[in-house]
Amino acid sequence: MNILGIIPARYGSTRFPAKALANIGGKSMVRRVYEQASKSVSLSNVVIATDHEAIMEEVSGFGGKACMTSEAHQSGTDRCYEALTYLGKDYDYVINIQGDEPFINPAQIDLLASLLDGQTQLGTLVKQIEDQEELFNPNVVKAIFNHNNEAIYFSRATLPYNRNVKIENWLQERKYFKHIGIYAYRSDILKQITNLPVSGLEQAEALEQLRWIENGYVIKVAETEYASVGVDTPEDLEKLKNFY
Repeated sequence: MNILGIIPARYGSTRFPAKALANIGGKSMVRRVYEQASKSVSLSNVVIATDHEAIMEEVSGFGGKACMTSEAHQSGTDRCYEALTYLGKDYDYVINIQGDEPFINPAQIDLLASLLDGQTQLGTLVKQIEDQEELFNPNVVKAIFNHNNEAIYFSRATLPYNRNVKIENWLQERKYFKHIGIYAYRSDILKQITNLPVSGLEQAEALEQLRWIENGYVIKVAETEYASVGVDTPEDLEKLKNFY
């Protein structure tokens, strides 16, 4: 499979402007993501898709690959599609690698890539929830999937509801999974989903993947053992100092 890794990196962010350029241990965030993604043995190419010259200059400075995309995109998925069309090369799949996870494990990318057999339309990762606070945190998206490892639903609510079990015992009663925000798209499917109108479920939960499910697309799921460390705010960046 010819797989393109794309790192969407927009400059404007409501909670953390220019976070792609934030300094993390002497390297910019976007550079750390790029270097981690480049360690994947499954990707044929890795490109940063941005909307700002400052990020383009940063990527050029460390010898990375980047392309300029529109400022108008509402999601990383839309930015990935523009980057794919811009590159003009035949790729079987695109993997959307979050630009705010500077320590993403390359093994996660390879795990996701293992789902991509030509038949798979879309793919993503989940991780078992082991913490009670995460279980009931609406900022932690929960995922449920069937016996074929196909996503049934994603929600900010805690699903499934364990009707006959005390809340404090839910984690002991059954497994719960959180969504890890990395996506794989078959190239033809990426084109299709970017042309879909916003769906009702997507509006309710503010989760774009619900648009795909609501329109009948199948999202394959693989379980990772690695935690995801994202940066949404300057405070998150401070916490990362202990990590690196």
